[in-house]
Amino acid sequence: MKNKFVYGIGAAMMLAAFTCNAQGKGSFVQKAPDYELVTTLPKADLSSFKKNANGAYILFDGTSLNGWRGYNKDHVPARWSIEDGSLKFSKQDPNAEKIEGGDLIFAHDFKNFELEFDWKISHAGNSGVFFLAKEVKGQAIYISSPEYQLLDNENHPDAKQGVDGNRKSGSLYDMIPAKPQNGNPAGSWNKAKIVVNNGKVSHYQNGVKVVEYTLWTPEWTALLQNSKFSQAKWPLAFELLNNVGGQTKSGVIGFQDHGDDVWLKNVTVKVL
Repeated sequence: MKNKFVYGIGAAMMLAAFTCNAQGKGSFVQKAPDYELVTTLPKADLSSFKKNANGAYILFDGTSLNGWRGYNKDHVPARWSIEDGSLKFSKQDPNAEKIEGGDLIFAHDFKNFELEFDWKISHAGNSGVFFLAKEVKGQAIYISSPEYQLLDNENHPDAKQGVDGNRKSGSLYDMIPAKPQNGNPAGSWNKAKIVVNNGKVSHYQNGVKVVEYTLWTPEWTALLQNSKFSQAKWPLAFELLNNVGGQTKSGVIGFQDHGDDVWLKNVTVKVL
């Protein structure tokens, strides 16, 4: 009787997990694991930052990392530094003693905003920019945040992966390709802007709008389901990204440690 009972419970659980997708085909859907948000780390006082002539807060002025810290950390990791007025992430020298890296965030929750910055990438380099991100214990920043891709389109293999160039610079990573693709080559500066306003998001690259989408809609869910963040492939990422920003629909801005040299400057945010 005991074995039959256990078998019956197991079969019921499997049946409960068995669903039909939009095409009517059966599929197993994994439940997202539990997670814990990190809420005790220090936040930046935005009112203490200067504004530029356009009314945008200057988050990085080329001289100070005030307001910045590592994702899920209370300090700036050593591989992030200021170099000739730019915020730089430095690639680890394989022959040197290991230096702490990790993603970097500006520790303030933004909701509706215009983020602008200049960036350049090293040869065959890869990085990214995140927004509306939550700090999730034991997880990387991309588990909960859309990514504006930063890439050397000519030399990094990611440019040829994904679908229709949706991993090239300016793209919504692995979901929507930047069109036209007008990224400058490695070693050259690019201008980027990300606008988030009541869920409508626009990516600009070198003065041109290249991507547009709306969060918290059926279309957004469909984008996730057709990406590496789908419910079947990555249940936790799907849950967090499908509800990006959480209850407050807000989160931090972050720059990625993808292991390659990347430079950023003129980082500003205009609150909408």
